[in-house]
Amino acid sequence: MTTRKQEPEVIDVEVDNDPEGARRAGRARSGDGPPVHPLAAVVLVAVDNLWNFADWAVVSWVVTIPLAFVTVFLPAFMVQRFVKRDGGPRAVRMAGLLGVLAAVPYSLFGTSAGLALLAWSGLNRLFGTGVPNRRSAPQPDRTRRREP
Repeated sequence: MTTRKQEPEVIDVEVDNDPEGARRAGRARSGDGPPVHPLAAVVLVAVDNLWNFADWAVVSWVVTIPLAFVTVFLPAFMVQRFVKRDGGPRAVRMAGLLGVLAAVPYSLFGTSAGLALLAWSGLNRLFGTGVPNRRSAPQPDRTRRREP
């Protein structure tokens, strides 16, 4: 009895080695969903309310405003850069914006902006329009097969 070996099916795959294409894909991916990672928004809300008690002493604003900016800017930059994987300039812009919102002497702006960003990210996750999980490997598209 002879067994006949069956040849595996050949699948056409397009490979793009253009580094500019990878950059464009990264920029498009970072544009999906909210511009700020939810963890950075939580930092904004927490620090904004943490410094709220010191905001009532107008004399200490010289100290509390820069400290509020720095205590939001540094963690927000790290989250945007290394967790959300934004580029360096974009991470600096987002962290700077959150830092300025936290540095406003009253907690109205930072808290409302942080809660709005958290709501935005929660709605995106609820309706499935957020950025897909980057840890899971994408499944190959097996719909196009070459006919023998």
